[in-house]
Amino acid sequence: MNIEHVHQIAAENQLAVSQIQAVASLLEDGSTIPFIARYRKEATGSLDEVVLTTIRDRLTQLKELDERRETILNSLEKHGHLTDELAEKVKTAETLALLEDIYLPYKPKRRTKATIAKEKGLEPLADAIFEQKGIHPSELANAFVNAEKGVESIEDALDGARDILAEKISEHEVARTRLRSLFQTRGKFISKVAAGKETEGIKYRDYFDWEEPVASAPSHRVLAIRRGEKEDFLNLTIAPPEEEAVEVLDSIFITGQGEDSEFMKTAVWSSYKRLLSRSMETEIRLSTKEKADAEAIKVFVDNLRQLLLSPPLGTKRVMGIDPGFRTGCKVVCLDEQGKLLHNDTVYPHMSEKKTMEAGNTLEALCKQYQIQAIAIGNGTAGRETEALVKSLSFSKSLQVVMVNESGASIYSASEVAREEFPDHDVTVRGSVSIARRLMDPLSELVKIDPKSIGVGQYQHDVDQTALKQSLDDVVMSCVNGVGVDLNRASVQLLTYVSGLGPRLAKNIVLYRDEHGPFSARNQLAQVPRLGPKAFEQSAGFLRIRNSENPLDGSAVHPESYPIVDQMAKDLNCTVSSLMKDPELRKKIDLSRYVSDTIGLPTLNDILAELAKPGRDPREEFEEFAFAGNIEKMEDLLPGMKLPGIVTNITAFGAFVDIGVHQDGLVHVSQLSDRFVKDPTTVVKVHQKVHVTVLEVDLSRKRISLSMKTNEKKDMDTRKTTQRPANQTQHRPNAEDKQNRRKAEKTPFNNPFADLFGKRK
Repeated sequence: MNIEHVHQIAAENQLAVSQIQAVASLLEDGSTIPFIARYRKEATGSLDEVVLTTIRDRLTQLKELDERRETILNSLEKHGHLTDELAEKVKTAETLALLEDIYLPYKPKRRTKATIAKEKGLEPLADAIFEQKGIHPSELANAFVNAEKGVESIEDALDGARDILAEKISEHEVARTRLRSLFQTRGKFISKVAAGKETEGIKYRDYFDWEEPVASAPSHRVLAIRRGEKEDFLNLTIAPPEEEAVEVLDSIFITGQGEDSEFMKTAVWSSYKRLLSRSMETEIRLSTKEKADAEAIKVFVDNLRQLLLSPPLGTKRVMGIDPGFRTGCKVVCLDEQGKLLHNDTVYPHMSEKKTMEAGNTLEALCKQYQIQAIAIGNGTAGRETEALVKSLSFSKSLQVVMVNESGASIYSASEVAREEFPDHDVTVRGSVSIARRLMDPLSELVKIDPKSIGVGQYQHDVDQTALKQSLDDVVMSCVNGVGVDLNRASVQLLTYVSGLGPRLAKNIVLYRDEHGPFSARNQLAQVPRLGPKAFEQSAGFLRIRNSENPLDGSAVHPESYPIVDQMAKDLNCTVSSLMKDPELRKKIDLSRYVSDTIGLPTLNDILAELAKPGRDPREEFEEFAFAGNIEKMEDLLPGMKLPGIVTNITAFGAFVDIGVHQDGLVHVSQLSDRFVKDPTTVVKVHQKVHVTVLEVDLSRKRISLSMKTNEKKDMDTRKTTQRPANQTQHRPNAEDKQNRRKAEKTPFNNPFADLFGKRK
């Protein structure tokens, strides 16, 4: 542990040094963030996962800075440049940029114009001009003309001196610091369309002639123009006003008024145009990319957390349907534990006869396998299949739910799916995934690469290492926050339990398959390679329902069992009675159980857990239905009010599924009647909302929506000022108005109802 780092992080975050020391020590000891946050509150002062993650990442960053510092010191010493003064500057540099500025003049480099000029013996000429004592550069240069060294004329000598001076200026620490600040505060992103790419790059039309200050450009626009540049549709430059940059350099390097000072001005200009502007632009590109990445990753992480914590339907028998037109609908029936009982294929969208046959098959399967809910993928033919299912006459009431199937195809073709269902093809696996997502989104979604789930913002453009770390963090946080049923969890779910990982997760499942269900937490000690440290980290997050010890089904850590036993003993009751009887718990005086290692934060957690052992923190599942007669974009009209589900949140707004196979965008300006800066303060992923259709652009497949309550005024303004591209403005007629009223007032209008004798 580096005590200097500890003090620095404590100061940066306004925390006690003891808190940072405790966190650093626990991390070094192999503790995970969820474990520290939940079970080591006394040591850290009850720091939450967000702060703990910040401390961990900063410790890593400072360690990497120290490693780079050591590399630079070794290089300086090796090449004979290291002095006490230089060593002190390197050791006290607080940022990587400053560290690299100090090192730059001494850094081994390839041959440049300056090094070639130095080889020709022109460095003394450059040094003399740099001093600006009023000499005439041409007169002084005459002495350096030497054909044998390749200096044929005075002009050659002066050109070489200018190259040396330009490089010297570009490596000047103060100049770089001030110019960097200018680029950050006065720099602009300037984007132009690449020649001849106007049609091919039409999706980047907004950036064909665009500029925006570096200091205020939002992350999504930075990433968008970078992607456009990468795809060769845009040309991007980053620079402040050129005259301001040159003025900054002149103020540093021009110290006289003679001919040599005038020559220095040409060297300053050359340095800026040829070296410094490019170097600073590269730095700003990197720094703004890092900032944009961080913001985009945060959006992704927040969305993923909300999606993973979506309300589960729970342990019910579920039918999963992966819809399709020509290829049919793939149907699976699962038991309460998610086990595949049956699979079939029906073809309801090919003819009236096939529709009847499909309906009869679905009704029979639901009766045979005692199905309690039906999950339908929201892809192609999803709404049509939903309409069919809702028109059927089942023997009992069933929940029919549209499920977001993003990433299901990725799972179905994965090694995980092949291992789980070696005798079934990808269509069956995909249907199983859809059904299980309804039962428990968290347990199923952990099997899929988060980048394939569809809730990110430019996730393929950001730093992939940083993205993976953040996504792993949030998945681990969600899994451990909910808790894991030890006797039902898959290898993939167990992998994210604190202290386990892929190998131990697989060993647990193999042990469970061989010896049967776990009956107590302490049985984990018998799992191969699962030692005391892994047990300590994981046990509190693993649940065993109906264990002989009721605490095994709770979040109370085994290390605290003796405390609960003592509480029960002091009240002359059993632990089970203590958990069932609130009056008994009211008699507990927590102060009696405070010790050197266990304080009130942990004791309060224990008491809360005794009241609701193993409580699932996720919200209760609520049914949802799209507007029945709105199934495709062509059905939409401006002014329609429709139910929807938030599928993704970005910095510029939220995407909402309204059941037409194309998500609509609620721009940040349309999220609320009040000003909204951050969309996440208004909506969350999987939230049920009501929206108003503002515009429909069929040619670009874009839908503009609003969540405002006074959207009528906004629509009137749009009608008089805007018209969707390549689409004629449509004036609603009587039939349109009737359709709109149906969409707003009719909960379900089913085209299959007559076939199966059900009233619309």
